[in-house]
Amino acid sequence: MIARLTLICHAATAATRTGAFPGDEPLEPQGAAAAAGCAGRIRGGPSVLTSPALRARQTADALGLSASIDQELRDCDYGRWAGRSLAQVEADEPEALAAWITDPRSAAHDGESLEELLARVSSWLDERCDAGTRIVAVTHASVVRAAIVHALRAASHSFWLIDIDPLTRTELRGNGARWTLRAIERLA
Repeated sequence: MIARLTLICHAATAATRTGAFPGDEPLEPQGAAAAAGCAGRIRGGPSVLTSPALRARQTADALGLSASIDQELRDCDYGRWAGRSLAQVEADEPEALAAWITDPRSAAHDGESLEELLARVSSWLDERCDAGTRIVAVTHASVVRAAIVHALRAASHSFWLIDIDPLTRTELRGNGARWTLRAIERLA
């Protein structure tokens, strides 16, 4: 028996459209409509989970999924950068941004380091690698990227080489010893 995990990246928000570090923001109307247009395309399983963030919960609702909140599916904590654009942070704190991108232990923004994010997501995945488990989880691009890095047993810097668009479905399979990446598909 194989564990099956479907990760859904939440629909578009103002931050995803403008390239900003998100706070707890709602979906944009177009993002909500796109998610609603995908309702019925995602089959729920015995376990449907969502990040506690408003944008993830709204996406789950728009997809017609009745989900339980799982704190471990939360987005990366961007600390004082939340709500600011990447361009603003680069202009105001270029050294801090460079440190965060190049050093996986850096939390220059007073939030969560890449190393901490990867460890949290890796633990969450490994706890769910039981044979026969089927989980659908609505979460964030950062969490999906971290899951892919873990599944591929890639180096932490690989995180920065993965793009996950809003309303993307990522399929992982686990056999108790390892995870494999099965597919990545844009839903809308």
